[in-house]
Amino acid sequence: MTDEMTISGLLSGIGLDFKMLCTMLLMMCFVYGHGSQPHIILIVADDLGWNDVSFHGSDQIPTPNIDQLAYEGVILFNYYVEHICTPTRSALLTGRHPIQTGLFHGTIGAADPYGLRPNETTIAECLHELGYSNHMVGKWHLGHFAEEYIPIRRGFDTTFGYYLGKEDYFDHTSTVFANKQYLWGFDFHKNGEVYKPVFGQYSTEIFTEKAESIIRNHVNSKKPLFLYLPYQAVHSANEDQLLQAPQKYIDRFPHIDVKKRKMYAAMVSALDDGIGNVTKALKSTGLYENSVIIFTTDNGGPVCGFDGNCASNEPLRGSKRTLWEGGVRGVGLVNSPLLEKPGRVSEDLIHVCDWFPTIYHLAGGNSSTLKNLYGVNQWDTVSSGKQSPRLEILHNIDTVGNYSALRVGDYKLVVNSLYPDKWNDWYPTEGQGKVNPDPRATVVHCPNKPTNASTNCQPFKAPCLFNIKLDPCEYNNVADIYPDITSEMKARLDEILPTVVPAANKDKDMNSDPKLHGGNWVPWIKQTGTNHV
Repeated sequence: MTDEMTISGLLSGIGLDFKMLCTMLLMMCFVYGHGSQPHIILIVADDLGWNDVSFHGSDQIPTPNIDQLAYEGVILFNYYVEHICTPTRSALLTGRHPIQTGLFHGTIGAADPYGLRPNETTIAECLHELGYSNHMVGKWHLGHFAEEYIPIRRGFDTTFGYYLGKEDYFDHTSTVFANKQYLWGFDFHKNGEVYKPVFGQYSTEIFTEKAESIIRNHVNSKKPLFLYLPYQAVHSANEDQLLQAPQKYIDRFPHIDVKKRKMYAAMVSALDDGIGNVTKALKSTGLYENSVIIFTTDNGGPVCGFDGNCASNEPLRGSKRTLWEGGVRGVGLVNSPLLEKPGRVSEDLIHVCDWFPTIYHLAGGNSSTLKNLYGVNQWDTVSSGKQSPRLEILHNIDTVGNYSALRVGDYKLVVNSLYPDKWNDWYPTEGQGKVNPDPRATVVHCPNKPTNASTNCQPFKAPCLFNIKLDPCEYNNVADIYPDITSEMKARLDEILPTVVPAANKDKDMNSDPKLHGGNWVPWIKQTGTNHV
């Protein structure tokens, strides 16, 4: 008789089988090998600009709660996201580059019948296998046309929020223009079902309250917590009222004399309050001592006039949706009592894809076993200050729009641009009102701006090369000075190009119209078989 057969016989009497015991022992190894599995709080701001937090030097918008997390944690100074919403969110949740998932071109529209394919494993699904209790509060924007694509089906135990890319902050309806007509409907869901009680309540506040409730209710749980909190703020809303905030927040900014910028500042302030309240909830319940808080924007800020918004990326070049630094250099930080060396600034290269294997490692998984990821485990870099394992960041290769950008070491190559005649410049912060800047702020220092800064790089004619370490504002195109580096980086892009999967984008489907579904944005296609769009 084998040892396994003997053990199986003993276990059968208490209702366990051998496989179940192995799973339990494996989980114990994860927990006790790494200490208690930490609670992981992943907070995403939507469209937050580089210069819209005071820990980066904003002299208009104080963000004391985000600042406290930054100064007491690790500020990520060379942290990169994708240039727009859907690509970043897919990268964040899968650890795979958008060129690997087909989500590199634009964003998923309300009537678009595609999304993050179900065969892409999310970090929530991995954490579920490691024993976590997973909750999502906020914005999804990774597809909702079929039930298989909505967040409650992607590894979360509970979900509370909306599916689309934008909506009204108070009534939670979204108006979109598709095939020459406007579609309008309600978009708020709880655990996959339409949820109307939130009507009239400001999204930043209700998302914060829901997150606080999840934290308080988790106190007596034996499971570690994963809270994914992608706020709506500070994305613009519907066309009739693009920027929205309660009056109490608007009243905080009498010094800002530009209406859009004042409203944007109010939205940031509400977000900062929300993050402060979530942090307080973690501390008051005792969960904070074993928590890791990750805060990131999804892309650079939409400068004034872009999407009706009014963010600031100053002094960086460009806007949201571009591959200039203003579009892809992200506001990011990590705060945790588990950090070995807190209270510092990390200048190591980190990409949004890196959070997947980093979180997996923190949760007790072996990140070296993860396959086909673009992300790398950055915990030693963030926690201890060890050199980043990342030397290269592919900002994007858009085979539909025919533009790309690549960072290798200190250098960045820009090939073509999404916008030939706009959003390629440097946009000063709107409004004259100022407050005292934080002397502790970590700010970007640029060289003197040459008179030909706007003309020395014409990426539609020839690739442009910048030394981002010396010239983070992309003033000086040095492609002609360093032709060998330019050629090498162009060759690297050419090497990556064959690995780009076809774009997932599909033509709009008017069967999505909410008037066909009780006035709600809901899944409208029933999948058959195992083939998914």
